[in-house]
Amino acid sequence: MPTPPDDRDAGSPDEDAPVPAHPADAIYVDGPDTAELEAVDEAIEEQLEEAESGSGPRTSPAGEGSGKPDAPDPAEAAEPDQVIREPEDVEPDTTDGETGEARRVGREGETEPITGGEERPSPKAALIYNPIKADGDVMRETLTRLSAEAGWSEPLFYETTVDDLGDDVTRQALEAGADAVLVAGGDGTVRAVSEAMSGSGVPLSIVPSGTGNLLARNLKLPLTEPEAMMRAVFDGETLPMDIGWTELKRSDGEVEERAFVVMGGIGLDAAMIANTSAQLKKTVGWVAYVDGAARSLASAKPFRVMYQLPGARLHSARVQSVLFANCGSLPAGLELIPEASIVDGALDIVIIQPKGALGWIFVWRRVAWDNSFLRKFRAGRRVLALRTKDNAVRYSRGTGIELATHDAQPVQLDGDEFGEAISVRTRVDPGALLVVIPQAHDVGDL
Repeated sequence: MPTPPDDRDAGSPDEDAPVPAHPADAIYVDGPDTAELEAVDEAIEEQLEEAESGSGPRTSPAGEGSGKPDAPDPAEAAEPDQVIREPEDVEPDTTDGETGEARRVGREGETEPITGGEERPSPKAALIYNPIKADGDVMRETLTRLSAEAGWSEPLFYETTVDDLGDDVTRQALEAGADAVLVAGGDGTVRAVSEAMSGSGVPLSIVPSGTGNLLARNLKLPLTEPEAMMRAVFDGETLPMDIGWTELKRSDGEVEERAFVVMGGIGLDAAMIANTSAQLKKTVGWVAYVDGAARSLASAKPFRVMYQLPGARLHSARVQSVLFANCGSLPAGLELIPEASIVDGALDIVIIQPKGALGWIFVWRRVAWDNSFLRKFRAGRRVLALRTKDNAVRYSRGTGIELATHDAQPVQLDGDEFGEAISVRTRVDPGALLVVIPQAHDVGDL
Protein backbone atom coordinates (compact mmCIF):
# COMPACT_ATOMS: atom_id res chain seq x y z
CA MET A 1 0.00 0.00 0.00
CA PRO A 2 1.56 3.31 -1.09
CA THR A 3 2.54 5.71 1.64
CA PRO A 4 0.94 9.19 1.42
CA PRO A 5 3.43 11.81 0.35
CA ASP A 6 4.86 13.99 3.10
CA ASP A 7 4.25 17.70 2.56
CA ARG A 8 7.84 18.39 3.43
CA ASP A 9 8.86 15.94 0.74
CA ALA A 10 6.86 18.06 -1.76
CA GLY A 11 9.12 21.01 -1.32
CA SER A 12 7.49 22.76 1.71
CA PRO A 13 9.93 24.51 4.03
CA ASP A 14 11.11 22.72 7.10
CA GLU A 15 9.36 23.77 10.32
CA ASP A 16 12.68 24.52 11.94
CA ALA A 17 13.95 26.54 8.96
CA PRO A 18 14.02 30.36 9.46
CA VAL A 19 11.13 32.26 7.78
CA PRO A 20 12.34 35.22 5.63
CA ALA A 21 11.20 38.63 6.88
CA HIS A 22 8.34 40.32 5.03
CA PRO A 23 8.89 44.02 4.09
CA ALA A 24 5.75 45.00 6.01
CA ASP A 25 7.14 43.56 9.25
CA ALA A 26 9.37 46.57 9.65
CA ILE A 27 6.34 48.90 9.58
CA TYR A 28 4.35 47.07 12.28
CA VAL A 29 7.19 45.97 14.52
CA ASP A 30 6.40 48.73 17.05
CA GLY A 31 2.61 48.45 16.69
CA PRO A 32 0.18 47.45 19.44
CA ASP A 33 -0.04 43.82 20.48
CA THR A 34 -3.20 41.72 20.60
CA ALA A 35 -3.92 42.46 24.26
CA GLU A 36 -3.81 46.23 23.70
CA LEU A 37 -6.19 45.99 20.76
CA GLU A 38 -8.64 43.92 22.80
CA ALA A 39 -8.53 46.53 25.62
CA VAL A 40 -9.39 49.32 23.18
CA ASP A 41 -12.32 47.29 21.80
CA GLU A 42 -13.67 46.75 25.30
CA ALA A 43 -13.40 50.51 26.08
CA ILE A 44 -15.32 51.38 22.91
CA GLU A 45 -18.09 48.89 23.73
CA GLU A 46 -18.45 50.37 27.24
CA GLN A 47 -18.79 53.91 25.83
CA LEU A 48 -21.43 52.74 23.38
CA GLU A 49 -23.43 51.11 26.18
CA GLU A 50 -23.24 54.31 28.31
CA ALA A 51 -24.39 56.42 25.34
CA GLU A 52 -27.36 54.12 24.69
CA SER A 53 -28.38 54.18 28.35
CA GLY A 54 -28.05 58.00 28.51
CA SER A 55 -25.70 57.85 31.45
CA GLY A 56 -23.05 60.06 29.87
CA PRO A 57 -22.02 62.01 26.80
CA ARG A 58 -20.47 60.23 23.86
CA THR A 59 -16.90 61.42 23.82
CA SER A 60 -13.55 60.14 22.81
CA PRO A 61 -11.10 59.21 25.56
CA ALA A 62 -8.89 62.14 24.65
CA GLY A 63 -11.73 64.70 24.89
CA GLU A 64 -13.69 63.35 27.81
CA GLY A 65 -15.92 66.02 29.35
CA SER A 66 -15.53 68.59 26.53
CA GLY A 67 -18.91 67.90 24.88
CA LYS A 68 -17.32 67.55 21.45
CA PRO A 69 -15.53 64.60 19.88
CA ASP A 70 -11.76 65.02 20.07
CA ALA A 71 -12.15 68.44 21.72
CA PRO A 72 -8.95 69.72 23.41
CA ASP A 73 -8.69 70.28 27.13
CA PRO A 74 -9.37 74.01 27.73
CA ALA A 75 -6.65 74.25 30.33
CA GLU A 76 -4.08 72.87 27.95
CA ALA A 77 -5.35 74.98 25.03
CA ALA A 78 -4.99 78.17 27.08
CA GLU A 79 -1.31 77.64 27.80
CA PRO A 80 1.05 79.45 27.96
CA ASP A 81 -0.75 82.80 28.49
CA GLN A 82 -4.16 81.45 29.59
CA VAL A 83 -5.93 82.72 26.43
CA ILE A 84 -7.87 80.41 24.16
CA ARG A 85 -7.48 81.64 20.55
CA GLU A 86 -9.60 80.96 17.51
CA PRO A 87 -7.60 80.12 14.35
CA GLU A 88 -8.00 83.59 12.84
CA ASP A 89 -6.54 85.12 16.02
CA VAL A 90 -3.29 83.23 15.71
CA GLU A 91 -0.42 85.30 14.32
CA PRO A 92 1.59 83.68 11.51
CA ASP A 93 4.91 82.11 12.42
CA THR A 94 7.56 84.70 11.63
CA THR A 95 10.50 83.08 13.32
CA ASP A 96 13.82 82.99 11.48
CA GLY A 97 12.71 85.71 9.08
CA GLU A 98 9.71 83.82 7.71
CA THR A 99 6.82 85.93 6.49
CA GLY A 100 4.02 83.62 7.50
CA GLU A 101 2.68 83.62 3.92
CA ALA A 102 1.72 80.46 2.07
CA ARG A 103 4.78 78.79 0.64
CA ARG A 104 5.58 76.17 -1.96
CA VAL A 105 7.85 73.26 -1.05
CA GLY A 106 10.41 72.24 -3.64
CA ARG A 107 11.77 68.81 -4.51
CA GLU A 108 14.54 69.10 -1.94
CA GLY A 109 12.21 70.27 0.82
CA GLU A 110 13.12 73.94 0.50
CA THR A 111 10.33 76.50 0.74
CA GLU A 112 9.57 79.35 -1.63
CA PRO A 113 6.73 81.90 -1.79
CA ILE A 114 3.64 81.00 -3.82
CA THR A 115 3.11 83.63 -6.51
CA GLY A 116 0.43 84.21 -9.09
CA GLY A 117 -2.51 83.83 -6.77
CA GLU A 118 -3.13 87.52 -6.35
CA GLU A 119 -6.10 89.07 -8.11
CA ARG A 120 -5.04 90.60 -11.43
CA PRO A 121 -5.34 94.39 -11.37
CA SER A 122 -7.84 95.98 -13.73
CA PRO A 123 -6.42 97.10 -17.09
CA LYS A 124 -5.75 100.78 -17.67
CA ALA A 125 -5.51 103.07 -20.67
CA ALA A 126 -3.17 106.00 -21.25
CA LEU A 127 -4.03 109.12 -23.25
CA ILE A 128 -1.22 111.11 -24.88
CA TYR A 129 -2.41 114.38 -26.36
CA ASN A 130 -1.14 117.60 -27.82
CA PRO A 131 -2.79 120.35 -25.73
CA ILE A 132 -2.71 122.71 -28.73
CA LYS A 133 -4.49 120.33 -31.12
CA ALA A 134 -6.82 118.49 -28.72
CA ASP A 135 -9.32 119.53 -26.06
CA GLY A 136 -7.59 117.88 -23.13
CA ASP A 137 -10.32 118.51 -20.54
CA VAL A 138 -13.05 116.93 -22.65
CA MET A 139 -10.91 113.96 -23.59
CA ARG A 140 -9.82 113.32 -20.03
CA GLU A 141 -13.42 113.36 -18.82
CA THR A 142 -14.57 111.12 -21.66
CA LEU A 143 -11.83 108.55 -21.24
CA THR A 144 -12.31 108.45 -17.46
CA ARG A 145 -16.02 107.78 -17.94
CA LEU A 146 -15.51 105.10 -20.58
CA SER A 147 -12.84 103.38 -18.49
CA ALA A 148 -15.18 103.20 -15.50
CA GLU A 149 -18.00 101.82 -17.65
CA ALA A 150 -15.69 99.10 -18.99
CA GLY A 151 -14.40 98.18 -15.53
CA TRP A 152 -10.89 99.50 -16.24
CA SER A 153 -8.71 101.37 -13.78
CA GLU A 154 -8.48 105.14 -13.83
CA PRO A 155 -6.59 106.13 -16.99
CA LEU A 156 -3.21 107.86 -17.24
CA PHE A 157 -2.78 111.22 -18.99
CA TYR A 158 0.28 112.73 -20.66
CA GLU A 159 0.71 116.03 -22.50
CA THR A 160 3.24 116.54 -25.27
CA THR A 161 5.59 119.51 -25.25
CA VAL A 162 7.91 121.28 -27.67
CA ASP A 163 10.79 119.16 -26.40
CA ASP A 164 8.81 115.91 -26.27
CA LEU A 165 6.59 115.32 -29.29
CA GLY A 166 5.19 112.20 -27.67
CA ASP A 167 7.78 109.44 -27.86
CA ASP A 168 9.22 109.92 -24.36
CA VAL A 169 5.85 110.10 -22.59
CA THR A 170 4.71 107.06 -24.56
CA ARG A 171 7.60 105.06 -23.17
CA GLN A 172 6.63 106.28 -19.71
CA ALA A 173 3.07 105.07 -20.27
CA LEU A 174 4.30 101.65 -21.39
CA GLU A 175 6.60 101.38 -18.39
CA ALA A 176 3.62 102.29 -16.16
CA GLY A 177 1.82 99.20 -17.48
CA ALA A 178 -0.70 100.79 -19.87
CA ASP A 179 -2.79 98.11 -21.59
CA ALA A 180 -3.83 100.49 -24.37
CA VAL A 181 -2.60 103.90 -25.55
CA LEU A 182 -4.64 106.64 -27.18
CA VAL A 183 -3.06 109.50 -29.11
CA ALA A 184 -4.74 112.80 -29.92
CA GLY A 185 -2.86 115.42 -31.88
CA GLY A 186 -1.43 116.27 -35.26
CA ASP A 187 0.38 113.97 -37.67
CA GLY A 188 3.67 114.69 -35.93
CA THR A 189 2.30 113.57 -32.57
CA VAL A 190 0.88 110.39 -34.09
CA ARG A 191 4.25 109.67 -35.73
CA ALA A 192 6.21 110.15 -32.48
CA VAL A 193 3.85 108.02 -30.41
CA SER A 194 3.79 105.29 -33.07
CA GLU A 195 7.59 105.24 -33.08
CA ALA A 196 7.66 104.47 -29.37
CA MET A 197 4.79 101.95 -29.68
CA SER A 198 6.39 99.96 -32.50
CA GLY A 199 6.87 96.34 -31.53
CA SER A 200 5.32 96.78 -28.07
CA GLY A 201 2.22 94.68 -28.79
CA VAL A 202 0.11 97.29 -26.97
CA PRO A 203 -2.89 98.58 -29.00
CA LEU A 204 -2.80 102.21 -30.19
CA SER A 205 -6.01 104.13 -30.81
CA ILE A 206 -5.75 107.21 -33.03
CA VAL A 207 -8.22 109.90 -31.94
CA PRO A 208 -8.52 112.36 -34.87
CA SER A 209 -7.58 115.82 -33.64
CA GLY A 210 -5.11 117.55 -35.96
CA THR A 211 -5.41 119.26 -39.33
CA GLY A 212 -4.17 116.48 -41.57
CA ASN A 213 -5.16 113.27 -39.77
CA LEU A 214 -3.29 111.44 -42.51
CA LEU A 215 -3.04 108.06 -40.81
CA ALA A 216 -6.66 108.22 -39.65
CA ARG A 217 -7.71 109.03 -43.23
CA ASN A 218 -5.76 106.14 -44.66
CA LEU A 219 -7.24 103.81 -42.05
CA LYS A 220 -10.69 105.21 -42.94
CA LEU A 221 -11.42 105.97 -39.29
CA PRO A 222 -14.28 108.30 -38.26
CA LEU A 223 -12.68 111.77 -38.44
CA THR A 224 -15.45 113.71 -36.71
CA GLU A 225 -16.22 111.33 -33.82
CA PRO A 226 -13.38 111.34 -31.28
CA GLU A 227 -15.43 109.41 -28.74
CA ALA A 228 -15.97 106.59 -31.23
CA MET A 229 -12.23 105.92 -31.35
CA MET A 230 -11.95 106.22 -27.57
CA ARG A 231 -14.76 103.72 -27.09
CA ALA A 232 -13.14 101.37 -29.61
CA VAL A 233 -10.33 100.81 -27.10
CA PHE A 234 -12.79 98.84 -24.96
CA ASP A 235 -15.04 97.18 -27.55
CA GLY A 236 -13.21 97.46 -30.86
CA GLU A 237 -10.71 95.33 -32.74
CA THR A 238 -7.02 95.60 -33.55
CA LEU A 239 -5.11 95.59 -36.84
CA PRO A 240 -1.36 94.92 -37.17
CA MET A 241 -0.08 97.55 -39.62
CA ASP A 242 3.33 98.16 -41.13
CA ILE A 243 5.61 100.93 -39.93
CA GLY A 244 8.50 102.48 -41.84
CA TRP A 245 11.94 103.37 -40.50
CA THR A 246 14.36 105.87 -41.98
CA GLU A 247 18.05 106.14 -41.23
CA LEU A 248 19.32 109.65 -41.97
CA LYS A 249 22.99 110.48 -42.40
CA ARG A 250 23.97 114.13 -42.01
CA SER A 251 26.82 115.98 -43.68
CA ASP A 252 28.86 115.77 -40.47
CA GLY A 253 28.50 111.97 -40.34
CA GLU A 254 25.79 111.92 -37.64
CA VAL A 255 23.27 109.11 -38.09
CA GLU A 256 19.70 109.17 -36.80
CA GLU A 257 16.89 106.66 -37.27
CA ARG A 258 13.25 107.70 -37.08
CA ALA A 259 9.93 106.05 -37.83
CA PHE A 260 7.09 107.11 -40.10
CA VAL A 261 3.58 105.74 -40.50
CA VAL A 262 2.34 107.65 -43.57
CA MET A 263 5.21 108.76 -45.79
CA GLY A 264 8.55 110.47 -45.85
CA GLY A 265 10.54 112.18 -48.53
CA ILE A 266 13.68 114.02 -49.54
CA GLY A 267 13.77 117.06 -51.79
CA LEU A 268 10.96 119.34 -52.87
CA ASP A 269 8.24 117.82 -50.71
CA ALA A 270 10.34 118.47 -47.60
CA ALA A 271 11.16 121.99 -48.78
CA MET A 272 7.44 122.63 -49.30
CA ILE A 273 6.76 121.65 -45.68
CA ALA A 274 9.65 123.80 -44.46
CA ASN A 275 8.25 126.79 -46.36
CA THR A 276 4.72 126.39 -44.98
CA SER A 277 3.76 129.04 -42.45
CA ALA A 278 3.03 127.51 -39.05
CA GLN A 279 0.51 130.25 -38.28
CA LEU A 280 -1.24 129.75 -41.61
CA LYS A 281 -1.33 126.00 -41.06
CA LYS A 282 -2.91 126.56 -37.66
CA THR A 283 -5.53 128.83 -39.26
CA VAL A 284 -6.52 127.00 -42.45
CA GLY A 285 -5.11 123.52 -41.90
CA TRP A 286 -3.66 121.46 -44.73
CA VAL A 287 -4.57 124.15 -47.31
CA ALA A 288 -1.54 126.07 -46.02
CA TYR A 289 0.67 123.57 -47.85
CA VAL A 290 -0.50 125.12 -51.13
CA ASP A 291 1.21 128.33 -50.07
CA GLY A 292 4.32 126.35 -49.12
CA ALA A 293 4.30 124.60 -52.49
CA ALA A 294 4.05 127.89 -54.37
CA ARG A 295 7.03 129.26 -52.47
CA SER A 296 9.08 126.13 -53.05
CA LEU A 297 8.34 125.68 -56.75
CA ALA A 298 9.67 129.13 -57.55
CA SER A 299 13.19 128.12 -56.52
CA ALA A 300 12.98 124.37 -57.06
CA LYS A 301 16.01 122.81 -58.71
CA PRO A 302 16.49 119.16 -59.53
CA PHE A 303 19.33 117.30 -57.85
CA ARG A 304 21.28 114.16 -58.68
CA VAL A 305 20.48 111.08 -56.63
CA MET A 306 21.73 107.51 -56.66
CA TYR A 307 19.11 105.05 -55.43
CA GLN A 308 18.59 101.33 -55.19
CA LEU A 309 15.78 99.06 -54.06
CA PRO A 310 16.60 95.71 -52.42
CA GLY A 311 17.34 93.14 -55.11
CA ALA A 312 17.35 95.74 -57.91
CA ARG A 313 20.13 97.48 -59.77
CA LEU A 314 21.52 100.90 -58.92
CA HIS A 315 19.86 103.91 -60.58
CA SER A 316 20.97 107.48 -61.12
CA ALA A 317 18.54 110.29 -61.89
CA ARG A 318 17.96 114.00 -61.61
CA VAL A 319 14.86 114.39 -59.49
CA GLN A 320 12.81 116.95 -57.64
CA SER A 321 11.74 114.60 -54.88
CA VAL A 322 11.85 110.97 -53.76
CA LEU A 323 9.00 109.73 -51.58
CA PHE A 324 8.84 106.51 -49.58
CA ALA A 325 5.31 105.78 -48.46
CA ASN A 326 3.39 103.42 -46.24
CA CYS A 327 0.06 105.04 -47.19
CA GLY A 328 -1.09 106.74 -50.36
CA SER A 329 -4.01 109.06 -49.55
CA LEU A 330 -3.63 112.81 -49.02
CA PRO A 331 -6.13 115.44 -47.82
CA ALA A 332 -8.81 116.72 -50.22
CA GLY A 333 -9.25 113.24 -51.64
CA LEU A 334 -5.94 113.22 -53.51
CA GLU A 335 -4.46 109.79 -54.15
CA LEU A 336 -0.71 110.01 -54.50
CA ILE A 337 -0.30 106.22 -54.50
CA PRO A 338 -3.69 104.55 -55.06
CA GLU A 339 -2.39 101.01 -54.56
CA ALA A 340 -0.40 101.61 -51.39
CA SER A 341 -1.25 99.33 -48.49
CA ILE A 342 -0.36 99.49 -44.82
CA VAL A 343 -0.56 95.71 -44.41
CA ASP A 344 1.42 94.43 -47.41
CA GLY A 345 4.86 94.43 -45.78
CA ALA A 346 6.23 96.81 -48.42
CA LEU A 347 6.89 100.50 -49.05
CA ASP A 348 5.84 102.36 -52.19
CA ILE A 349 8.52 104.51 -53.76
CA VAL A 350 7.67 107.57 -55.86
CA ILE A 351 10.31 109.28 -57.98
CA ILE A 352 9.16 112.76 -59.06
CA GLN A 353 11.28 113.99 -61.97
CA PRO A 354 9.39 116.49 -64.14
CA LYS A 355 11.17 118.22 -67.01
CA GLY A 356 10.27 121.88 -67.14
CA ALA A 357 6.89 123.51 -66.56
CA LEU A 358 5.11 120.96 -68.75
CA GLY A 359 6.49 118.20 -66.59
CA TRP A 360 4.78 119.68 -63.53
CA ILE A 361 1.49 119.60 -65.40
CA PHE A 362 2.02 115.88 -65.94
CA VAL A 363 2.71 115.45 -62.23
CA TRP A 364 -0.50 117.24 -61.29
CA ARG A 365 -2.51 115.30 -63.86
CA ARG A 366 -1.19 112.00 -62.53
CA VAL A 367 -2.02 112.78 -58.89
CA ALA A 368 -5.19 114.88 -59.11
CA TRP A 369 -6.84 113.42 -62.19
CA ASP A 370 -5.53 109.97 -63.02
CA ASN A 371 -5.06 108.55 -59.52
CA SER A 372 -7.81 110.42 -57.70
CA PHE A 373 -10.57 110.28 -60.33
CA LEU A 374 -10.08 108.11 -63.41
CA ARG A 375 -8.88 105.06 -61.50
CA LYS A 376 -12.19 104.91 -59.63
CA PHE A 377 -14.12 103.99 -62.81
CA ARG A 378 -13.78 101.13 -65.23
CA ALA A 379 -13.90 103.43 -68.26
CA GLY A 380 -11.27 105.68 -66.68
CA ARG A 381 -8.94 102.74 -66.15
CA ARG A 382 -9.31 101.85 -69.84
CA VAL A 383 -8.28 105.39 -70.76
CA LEU A 384 -5.21 105.13 -68.55
CA ALA A 385 -4.26 101.80 -70.13
CA LEU A 386 -4.29 103.35 -73.62
CA ARG A 387 -2.48 106.56 -72.69
CA THR A 388 1.22 106.93 -73.44
CA LYS A 389 3.11 106.85 -70.18
CA ASP A 390 5.35 109.70 -69.13
CA ASN A 391 8.27 109.60 -66.75
CA ALA A 392 7.33 112.66 -64.70
CA VAL A 393 6.22 110.32 -61.91
CA ARG A 394 7.69 106.84 -61.53
CA TYR A 395 6.48 104.21 -59.06
CA SER A 396 8.31 101.28 -57.49
CA ARG A 397 7.65 98.96 -54.57
CA GLY A 398 9.92 97.11 -52.20
CA THR A 399 10.90 96.54 -48.61
CA GLY A 400 12.83 99.81 -48.62
CA ILE A 401 15.13 102.09 -50.58
CA GLU A 402 18.66 103.38 -50.15
CA LEU A 403 19.64 106.66 -51.76
CA ALA A 404 22.45 109.19 -51.61
CA THR A 405 22.96 112.74 -52.87
CA HIS A 406 26.03 114.90 -53.40
CA ASP A 407 24.62 117.86 -51.53
CA ALA A 408 22.47 117.60 -48.42
CA GLN A 409 18.74 117.81 -49.09
CA PRO A 410 15.79 118.55 -46.77
CA VAL A 411 13.94 115.54 -45.33
CA GLN A 412 10.39 115.22 -43.98
CA LEU A 413 8.62 112.40 -42.17
CA ASP A 414 4.84 112.47 -41.86
CA GLY A 415 4.81 116.21 -42.48
CA ASP A 416 7.50 117.16 -39.94
CA GLU A 417 10.89 118.59 -40.87
CA PHE A 418 13.89 116.45 -40.02
CA GLY A 419 16.73 118.66 -41.22
CA GLU A 420 18.96 117.77 -44.14
CA ALA A 421 20.66 114.53 -45.09
CA ILE A 422 23.13 113.28 -47.67
CA SER A 423 21.87 109.70 -47.56
CA VAL A 424 18.66 107.99 -46.61
CA ARG A 425 18.06 104.31 -45.96
CA THR A 426 14.50 103.16 -45.37
CA ARG A 427 13.03 99.83 -44.34
CA VAL A 428 9.62 98.46 -43.46
CA ASP A 429 8.74 96.62 -40.25
CA PRO A 430 5.68 94.52 -41.19
CA GLY A 431 2.81 94.45 -38.70
CA ALA A 432 4.87 96.15 -35.99
CA LEU A 433 2.16 98.62 -34.93
CA LEU A 434 -1.10 97.32 -33.44
CA VAL A 435 -3.80 99.91 -34.18
CA VAL A 436 -7.34 99.99 -32.82
CA ILE A 437 -10.26 100.01 -35.24
CA PRO A 438 -14.01 100.05 -34.54
CA GLN A 439 -16.03 96.85 -34.58
CA ALA A 440 -16.89 95.55 -38.06
CA HIS A 441 -14.58 98.16 -39.62
CA ASP A 442 -13.95 97.53 -43.33
CA VAL A 443 -10.26 96.71 -43.76
CA GLY A 444 -10.55 95.32 -47.29
CA ASP A 445 -8.96 98.37 -48.95
CA LEU A 446 -6.27 98.98 -46.39
